[in-house]
Amino acid sequence: MEDIAIVALAQSPSYRRYLDSEPALLMGLVNAVLAETGLERREVDFTIAGSCDYLSGMPFAFISNVDAFGAWPPVYESHVEMDGAWALFEGFVRMQLGDIDTCLVAGSGKSSPGRPREIFPLQGDPYYHAPLGLDPVSMAGIQAQCLIDSGKASERDFAEVVSRSRRDGLTNPYAQVAADVSPDELLKEPYFASPLRKHDLPPISDGAAVVLLARGARARALTKTPVWIRGIDHRMESHHPGLRDLTALPGLVLAAKKLAIHSAPIDLAELCVRYSPEEIVLREALGLARETRVNPSGGPLCGHPVMATGLTRVVEAARRIASGEARRAIAHAASGAALQQNLLCVLEGGA
Repeated sequence: MEDIAIVALAQSPSYRRYLDSEPALLMGLVNAVLAETGLERREVDFTIAGSCDYLSGMPFAFISNVDAFGAWPPVYESHVEMDGAWALFEGFVRMQLGDIDTCLVAGSGKSSPGRPREIFPLQGDPYYHAPLGLDPVSMAGIQAQCLIDSGKASERDFAEVVSRSRRDGLTNPYAQVAADVSPDELLKEPYFASPLRKHDLPPISDGAAVVLLARGARARALTKTPVWIRGIDHRMESHHPGLRDLTALPGLVLAAKKLAIHSAPIDLAELCVRYSPEEIVLREALGLARETRVNPSGGPLCGHPVMATGLTRVVEAARRIASGEARRAIAHAASGAALQQNLLCVLEGGA
């Protein structure tokens, strides 16, 4: 397998409403990673982006984002209608061919123009779930109730996840919401979608993230602190909620086993915890000890730029490795209701 590293990264803050266009949101980040490495646009061998036309309400809206990458000279470009973490997966696989040395990966989304609880039911089963308006918030509530009924978690467990995440978000300049609030205070709040309260949900955010990948010797030449992708895998559970146990993720268990995530110490895990109960499910599936540091950035509960949230987990983990705070970390991305699709990435430092 070719050695592939993250050699530069950038992310935007999680905005409640970003008033300019999505290309404008991306352009500054692209310029930042190129400036960090000294590369010109023509020296990027391959570009791939993840975004969603549903969010903007315009067909082929992703094509306008090419303006942010620099369309001339003509770019070798691809796109996935998924979170930017899945673009990272495709970029990583593409680079295994060995004929290109650099790859620009982006994820971006603006949720503010629409109503997510009306938009995202469209990704469900078109005959049974979409007509019911079975949205991610309702599914998260059902998943939370399943955890409570099975004895795997309580409402206090959910509140503890939120309390820690919001507190960690205070030190993250990219966070949209952050606060030092106790679980007891959180449990006094009214229900939003029982058994979830509003703080158990992520904020509605606009934002983007960009990483630059490089291969082998090229990576070492571009940065003194490459962050190596030691493994990456993604799995899907059934998209029919009634056909799976919402408290377990057998696909993610297989991915973790394939990547041998416990073959060496895990310094931290950036998990795509969009709803507080998801952390309990993810911890169990990944076999993480209770003392393992999860989402030191505050995670998606402090900022959820859909289509960039998963790639942001990679960025946050890679930044801490590059700074020397961590040696080895795992980053996780999710898509679909109740953690229906999951991606896992193992990151490691060292020249």
